[in-house]
Amino acid sequence: MTVDSSPLAALPFFLAAGDGERFCLYHEPNPGVPPRGAVLYVHPFAEEMNKSRRMVALQARAFTQSGFGVMQIDLYGCGDSSGDLRQASWDLWLADLARARNWLEQRDHGPCYVWGLRLGALLALDHARKSHPAGLILWQPSLSGGAYLNQFARLQSAGRLFSDSPAVEQDTEIAGYRISPSLSTTIRQLDAASMPPRCPVQWLELNIQPRDAAGMYAEAAGATASLQPASALLVERWREEGATVHAQAVHGDPFWMSTEIGISRALLEATSIPMEHQ
Repeated sequence: MTVDSSPLAALPFFLAAGDGERFCLYHEPNPGVPPRGAVLYVHPFAEEMNKSRRMVALQARAFTQSGFGVMQIDLYGCGDSSGDLRQASWDLWLADLARARNWLEQRDHGPCYVWGLRLGALLALDHARKSHPAGLILWQPSLSGGAYLNQFARLQSAGRLFSDSPAVEQDTEIAGYRISPSLSTTIRQLDAASMPPRCPVQWLELNIQPRDAAGMYAEAAGATASLQPASALLVERWREEGATVHAQAVHGDPFWMSTEIGISRALLEATSIPMEHQ
């Protein structure tokens, strides 16, 4: 997908909810192309949300150039939305997505797709089980909530917080963010293998490789990016259960965790809308 890196013009607004407001950004489809539908973005967790903003903005612009309206929503307790993250729950986040999708579908007629990054991909999958979007775009999807939390735990040398022991009745800290024991437990129980999608999926992940002295990836020497073994097994399992999945890996940097604001051009160029007969 061709990407225009020029500044984005998006409509910021607050979406009313029963427990406050949710901050949203709406990217209007390019008026010069036929309207094709809408895309709802589901952000990742904690600082990954902030690190990913530039990439998300670029991809949103690319979708609008193809005729799609794009909506970003800060979930309850996240970003500029109301609430304290310590009071957030998985069900509350699912309700936020349903609310955002209802607004989006009233604005942009046509099929609605859901696009999730990292933990947001698991949330998108769970949302899809109940709401049946036209398709899913999954960027670097987390395969299990437990593994996702453990990655944060290793980064902060606190793996003991995410042991298999029962959750204690106190907040859990993840990379400086505090969440409730119930949310921690719910996330830890999530498993993408148990959520085979009933709509077309585009699965995209990055092969993170060192660069050479010239700053080039190994692919310049002929290496091909490939799915991680666990991802390939999961995708095959989904396909055996009847899912339509286009899975692809590209070389790039982990923009969701890089010190500097990172951009993966290869990921942007590979991303497309997953359709049944694409």
